[in-house]
Amino acid sequence: MANHMTSSAMKGSVLGVILHDICEEIKLEELRDILGARRVERSFKHATPEYVRFDKPPVVEQLEPVVLSNGQQVSPQIKYYDYGVVSALLELPFDADWDALVDLAAHWVPSPELERQAQQIIRGRLTRIAPAVVRPYQDWLSEDYYIFLLKDVPGKPCGEDLLAQHGPKIAQILRGELTPLARPENEEVVQASLSYYPNDLAVVGWNAALLYDTAAGAETSVQILEYANSQLLEFRHYDELLTRELAGVYASLKQRGGPLRRWHMRGEASRLNSVTVEVTELVERSDTAIKFVSDMFSARLYRLAAAKVGVPEYKNLVNEKLKIAEGLYRFLIDEFHQSRGFVLEVMVVIILVIELVYLFRGKF
Repeated sequence: MANHMTSSAMKGSVLGVILHDICEEIKLEELRDILGARRVERSFKHATPEYVRFDKPPVVEQLEPVVLSNGQQVSPQIKYYDYGVVSALLELPFDADWDALVDLAAHWVPSPELERQAQQIIRGRLTRIAPAVVRPYQDWLSEDYYIFLLKDVPGKPCGEDLLAQHGPKIAQILRGELTPLARPENEEVVQASLSYYPNDLAVVGWNAALLYDTAAGAETSVQILEYANSQLLEFRHYDELLTRELAGVYASLKQRGGPLRRWHMRGEASRLNSVTVEVTELVERSDTAIKFVSDMFSARLYRLAAAKVGVPEYKNLVNEKLKIAEGLYRFLIDEFHQSRGFVLEVMVVIILVIELVYLFRGKF
């Protein structure tokens, strides 16, 4: 990434967070043994411990640098989550003023090159991590998110002043636009902002965020933004899985014949119920993977990030489809019971006919 040195240059970096849903589960303890990797360390907004806690901390692996097309080197960091998501973080430093940062954002948000690099890196790890991977997927869903980390801003303004003075530029950066945005768009972007201390700021968009904070504070915020996007990825997967299963059941119902055809619905009901139970369990596991014990800033940042990237919408879609699946399961079971009742009645009639035949044959 080119440098743009001026007297008003800011120092910072663009962090590309590229996530892929590669399997149903990753056994983290086995993976840690395979890689000799560390857990993600807890980082806190304050000195008080136990604010943000992962139920099962992801495994972190630092890889050798890779070279981009512009000749710049980046050192990828990989995070493995127990619910099957792998995240590649690629950080690109910059020295730029606001205009130059707008240009950089337009080039890197999104970045097909970073996304290709991330996928190649993750696929390159598959053979080694295979013993820890449960039910790998052939096709991967992916999400990408870009975080602009401002580490040194001339004059060291407070977060409120930074937003007031440069709100339109921040809006352009988060939207990846070279052209200034209309005032309603600017207002929508800057409204999605949080500050805890006077000298920090987080502005969150649907595909990018800007963080102005200390290194420790930014690390916590990056973890939360990354986690929100991993949740989005999981709910997208569950939504697609349920959509396929429901489509299969509907197609089967359209093809049904008479009572004997309904006899086979118990198998379909069992499969649908297994998928429903599995998705419900996975949803609960991903939904409680990270806990905010008493850090209100982290909890607020998570809610803001989740809302911006679309987690509640996909979660609602999944919950609605789970309800539909449960209703279909009950319907299939009722159809099976009716079919079984019909078959039993037919069998009783057949037995009676046979008995009557034997009875009357003995009399003639």
